[in-house]
Amino acid sequence: MTQRRKRYDKQFKVAAARVVLSGEMRVVDLAKELGIKDSTLRRWAQEYEEMGDAAFPGNGSPKVNKDYEIVKLRKKVEELERENELLKNFRAFLSQDHARGAGSSRRIGANSAPSGRLARFSTFPNPSTTTT
Repeated sequence: MTQRRKRYDKQFKVAAARVVLSGEMRVVDLAKELGIKDSTLRRWAQEYEEMGDAAFPGNGSPKVNKDYEIVKLRKKVEELERENELLKNFRAFLSQDHARGAGSSRRIGANSAPSGRLARFSTFPNPSTTTT
């Protein structure tokens, strides 16, 4: 089983680096207390000392996250467009059926079986189960 890599935000890293640089605690003791490697803490302190507030930019790989989100949203838009097209076609079919006089005053209740124009749609694929 693989372990997921832990991520720490900028505030956490800056606070830890400040404690190390101020000499309040030894690197080994603070690293043990925070549950991180002392080499990681030393690197954070060095980076903060060299770069100041410019240290620790971003939160991982934001460009990759944005690209993934864009792809995900595009797929969702395509799915919704397909659903809309299916509903438009269904609505048009019902309008044609009604215009021909196929509309009836027959009550369709919870216990009645589908018949007439609704029964014709039982052969349509369910949009949530079709694959593209």
